[in-house]
Amino acid sequence: MTDRYAVIGNPIAHSKSPLIHSAFAAQTSQDISYERILAPLDGFAEVAQSLAEQGYQGVNVTVPFKFDAFNFCDFKTPQAMRAGAVNTLKFTNHGVYGTNTDGDGLVRDIRHNLGVDIEGKRILLLGAGGAAEGVLQPLLAQLPAALVVANRTLDKAEKMVRKCKAGEVQVATCAYTELPETYFDIVINATSTGLSETALPIPAVYAAHCLAYEMMYGRDTLFMQHARAAGASVADGLGMLVEQAAEAFFYWRGVRPATQAVMDMLRAQ
Repeated sequence: MTDRYAVIGNPIAHSKSPLIHSAFAAQTSQDISYERILAPLDGFAEVAQSLAEQGYQGVNVTVPFKFDAFNFCDFKTPQAMRAGAVNTLKFTNHGVYGTNTDGDGLVRDIRHNLGVDIEGKRILLLGAGGAAEGVLQPLLAQLPAALVVANRTLDKAEKMVRKCKAGEVQVATCAYTELPETYFDIVINATSTGLSETALPIPAVYAAHCLAYEMMYGRDTLFMQHARAAGASVADGLGMLVEQAAEAFFYWRGVRPATQAVMDMLRAQ
């Protein structure tokens, strides 16, 4: 019997998750189906509950429902607790389990696919929503020299940072308009501005050999264009998408798929 999975979001038509998980399933000989589900902005819990009752095995969760998914879970992994957000749900007879694979996916893409070390680097993380919260702790675990969280509203950034365990890493917060006059080795855009034509109001903050990482994928965003013009190396979030999907697939199926061939397939489209 085919096990059913889906990705829930709003918008969702652009999602490549069905392609990725179908490729993983073929590679690992897993009998699954996977589809896109558009949920109303105020209706995540109802949609997720309906899918569980229909016999779905699990779902991925994307913008803007990662906090809703966190609240929907009966049980949460340490990754989910640290992130305060959930991007993967597993439906079982004992309840709903939730985890967050975003941070591990991002770190793996930066380190292994792009070949950029995070340890000892100065990082600027743009945004303080579910996407940013999901990657903050895994980034800190790589022991950067310093990490600054910048957000349109300072209070939201401060609230997010207060919940994290920074250890010996120097962590600061600021509004976009108050960015320190310094340069960063890695700049990560975790906002949803990649889906719009609105540029982030940030100055040129890119050090020599800086990596500018756009967590969105599928288009050359204004963030990427500005970073490229400033001399930074630019990457979109397709590698992160595939790597976090591989972590989610392993969480559901207990089998870890290879990712490079899937990334090559998506890039070729």
